[in-house]
Amino acid sequence: MKRLDGKIAWVAGAGSGIGEAAALGLARAGATTVLTGRRAAPLADVARRITAEGGSASVQPGDLMQPTTARRIAEAITQEFGRLDILVNNAGLNIVKRSWRQLEEDGADEVLRGNLASAFYCVIAALPIMRAQKDGILIHTASWAGRFVSPVSGPAYTAAKHGVVAMSHSINGEECMNGIRSSVICPAEVATPILDKRPVPVSAEERARMLQSEDLGDLICYIAALPPHVCLNEVLISPTWNRGYVATLQQPHLKV
Repeated sequence: MKRLDGKIAWVAGAGSGIGEAAALGLARAGATTVLTGRRAAPLADVARRITAEGGSASVQPGDLMQPTTARRIAEAITQEFGRLDILVNNAGLNIVKRSWRQLEEDGADEVLRGNLASAFYCVIAALPIMRAQKDGILIHTASWAGRFVSPVSGPAYTAAKHGVVAMSHSINGEECMNGIRSSVICPAEVATPILDKRPVPVSAEERARMLQSEDLGDLICYIAALPPHVCLNEVLISPTWNRGYVATLQQPHLKV
C-alpha cells in the first residue's frame, strides 16, 4: 500500500516547476491528483505522465487570480470525489520590472493577485470541504522572500510571500480544532521557470547549484504523508550554495 492511497490532492500551479514535481510525487505516492493552472496544455502533459505511470490525474484549468475560479474547482472536486485531503497552494509569478523605481500599479496588482490573493482564494474554497471531514492539510509555497527582505525578489513579491506565511500560521490558529493542518514552505532559490523573469539573467551553472523542483516535490510529499497529529508549521530551506550568503561573504569591506 502506498503512503497516500485514497487521498485526493489538488495542486495549484501544477503545469511546471514545483507544482509539476509535487503532482508527480503525490501521484506516485498513491494520491489522486487534480491539476490546476492557467495553461491547459502543460497540465494535460503532466496528467499524461501521471497516468502513464499508473497514477490518476484530472485537469481543472483556470486562472486562480480570478475570485470565482478556486470555488468552481473545489465544487467540481466535491462532486467528483466527495472529499479533498491535500491542497498544494503553489500558484505564483513575478515580473521583470519589480524594483520600486520601476514598479507600476498594474505590475504590483499582478504580483499581489498572483501570489497572495490566489492563495487566499484556494484556502477559502478548500476549508469548508476539510472542515466537513474534520481532516485535511494545506501546503503553501511561499519563499525565502517570505521571511527576509532583499531587493532581489522585489517589494511586491516580498510583501505577497510574507502574507502567505502569515496566512498559513493563521489557518493553524483557527482550524487546528477541526483537524486541519497548514504548512508553509519558504525556499531560497529554486531552478524553475520563474527565474526567466529575473532582471539579471541566471546562468545554467548557477541554476545547477540551486534547489531543484524535485527537492521541493519530495518535501511536499513528505509533509502530505505525515500522520494527522503532526503539523509541520513552517520549513525554511535553501541550497547549500546560498547565493545571498556568498554575495555577502565576497564583499571585502564587510567583517563576517
